[in-house]
Amino acid sequence: MARKTSNPGKTTLRQRLFASRWFRTALALVLILLFLPVAFTLVYALPGTTPVSTLMAGRALTGKPVDRQWVGLEDVSPFVFQSVIMSEDGQFCSHYGIDLAELNAVIGDALEGEKPRGASTIPMQTVKNLFLWPQRSFIRKVFEIPYAVFADLVWSKKRLFEIYINIAEFDEGVFGIEAASRHYFNRPAAKLTRRQAALLTVSLPNPKERNPAKPTKSLSRLAGVIEKRGQRSGAYVKCLE
Repeated sequence: MARKTSNPGKTTLRQRLFASRWFRTALALVLILLFLPVAFTLVYALPGTTPVSTLMAGRALTGKPVDRQWVGLEDVSPFVFQSVIMSEDGQFCSHYGIDLAELNAVIGDALEGEKPRGASTIPMQTVKNLFLWPQRSFIRKVFEIPYAVFADLVWSKKRLFEIYINIAEFDEGVFGIEAASRHYFNRPAAKLTRRQAALLTVSLPNPKERNPAKPTKSLSRLAGVIEKRGQRSGAYVKCLE
């Protein structure tokens, strides 16, 4: 009795179909992940929603404490607006999510082999905190820029700023301006002085290493610079009034 021989053609076809299904499934998952931030951006435009960052979600999922009390802009000292805008994104009220002039300068520096410097706007930092990962990379920027432009289009400037100051990390497990104000200065965000607002702001680039309540000489000096800029910030914070 002759043995059955396998059909190479059928085997190859089966493998191709399996590979095709795997590819379509993987592609669908990638597309879903890419468009989830778009969907969440639309949801976060709704009044009453209180977004959480990826860091906050990660800590909650692993059982680590999260200190965050959401606060509206009406309950935040205007000195915070002035300090954050003048320190983090001077063109916040006039750009559309990205600062093209600053971005072009950074690209030029990179092409000339100079040390890269930050060009992240408040919208870019906000979408990074909400949807992406903290480690710097070219891939992250590729996603960050279109998400920032979309967020700036969908949200008002006030809403964008409100989300930003409520999800920014100020210390290990301390998120948002209200929690930070109470954590460092034992007072609500509405009662922050110009000096305190400046100290909190300049701690943002490296919150786990900088202590606004016990500033080093260099941190104190930097806060002084931001204080002076804040006093001349009138035209730069118009969109938050």
